[in-house]
Amino acid sequence: MDEKIKYEMEFPIHASPSLLYQYISTPSGMSEWYADNVNSRGEYFTFIWEGSEERAKLLGKKSNERIKFRWEADEDTDFYFELRIQVDEITKDVSLMVTDFAEEDELDEGKMLWENMISNLKHILGST
Repeated sequence: MDEKIKYEMEFPIHASPSLLYQYISTPSGMSEWYADNVNSRGEYFTFIWEGSEERAKLLGKKSNERIKFRWEADEDTDFYFELRIQVDEITKDVSLMVTDFAEEDELDEGKMLWENMISNLKHILGST
């Protein structure tokens, strides 16, 4: 397997951290912007896109702050994806920080996918 490259992206979002957290940490919230449908059973989340399914294990979460998953296909690796809410202490601006991994030849595609998904999220939140 090719080595994956870690990358981080920052998206300013005009929404409260608690509202944003509902959209990044719950199956109902994530199914509004991340996948067509999201189900969870215990520590596993199933993401469904146009008939294809991917399972991810919930690695950790902290209320109103972050959530971290590992795809089942990456089970024996250190690869994960994390959505973290960052609030600027001075301006109180809210950003969603995305950490993910991609193979070198899929890096641009991965970033573009996140940009599109976060754009959907902003639209739903009225934060365009």
